[in-house]
Amino acid sequence: MQFSLSEIDNIAQLVLKEMRKTNSRVYLFDGEMGAGKTTFIKALCNAMGTDEVVNSPTFSIVNEYQTAQGETIYHFDFYRVNSAEEAQNFGCEEYFYSGNFCFVEWPDIVSPLLPDDCRTIRITKNDDLTRNLEIL
Repeated sequence: MQFSLSEIDNIAQLVLKEMRKTNSRVYLFDGEMGAGKTTFIKALCNAMGTDEVVNSPTFSIVNEYQTAQGETIYHFDFYRVNSAEEAQNFGCEEYFYSGNFCFVEWPDIVSPLLPDDCRTIRITKNDDLTRNLEIL
């Protein structure tokens, strides 16, 4: 689906409905730098009912958010992680298999640690500054 940034909240609501229809709780966000991965995760977290400030966990690796309904959301950014072993050492698998929603940016480095049922959300930026979003 194609959308502009002014439509991101509506698109996040639609994607969240699709996410809740599946058993998958780990979502991998694929897209080049600046495609809007973090921005879309912010919109998803807002759609899920969190009042917390959602920002990129580039340096902390993982941020935790709570929704008004008591759900826990984990947001990962593995951009600065050098190996799957490094991620494993801080216990990322416990998060992935917790049953909570996990939103993972730059997931390639941790691919050996991911559950089999994770889904990918691919975001690409178009020349007209709209975005394409695919759920794989």
